[in-house]
Amino acid sequence: MLSGMKFLITAGPTREPLDPVRYLSNRSSGRMGYALAGAARHEGHEVVLISGPTALDVPPGVDFIHVETAQQMYDAVHDMVGGVDVAILCAAVADYRPVAVAEQKMKKHAERLVLELERTPDILGSMRSVFGFAGVLVGFAAETQEIEHYARGKLERKGCDMVVANDVSRADIGFDSRENEVLLVFPDRTEALPRDTKEHIALHIVEHAALLHS
Repeated sequence: MLSGMKFLITAGPTREPLDPVRYLSNRSSGRMGYALAGAARHEGHEVVLISGPTALDVPPGVDFIHVETAQQMYDAVHDMVGGVDVAILCAAVADYRPVAVAEQKMKKHAERLVLELERTPDILGSMRSVFGFAGVLVGFAAETQEIEHYARGKLERKGCDMVVANDVSRADIGFDSRENEVLLVFPDRTEALPRDTKEHIALHIVEHAALLHS
């Protein structure tokens, strides 16, 4: 067993506030990221888990950092990435956030409400060019069509060593499910992991990532 490495793992959704009681978010439960953190710890690695809001218990022995927004996750990854051997960015980070956040609860007045959104910082895309991360970089691609095509594009654009891709249009896997079925996309090949529990899939992903570092 390859052990003694340091893993940084992101998990869960982010919440981008509209006002003090409302936010933009997504359906991520965080289960895959938490399974990855537990699997890496099980394999003897040191683990830092940076997570958005979830209802999950933090795996034993894992260093945990809670965040809410994409900006907070970006800052936490930036602060913690030094000395990390493997980074697995599994979180479903919001691509956009409101330009303005109301200080008070927005009242219901007009029949329509138009929101102006702006891009959030690109955490995965910053790992190489901005953060200077030189370790093994694993990204996730949650897609609804042309799964391998979009995953390979992300792999090349973001400088990843591996991208884990899954079809989130399916109701039986992915979001809100204890199971998943994924493609592991590498620069030179693609491997399919058949449907299984997220915990078992997480072990396979951690093992592949550790081998990429060896």
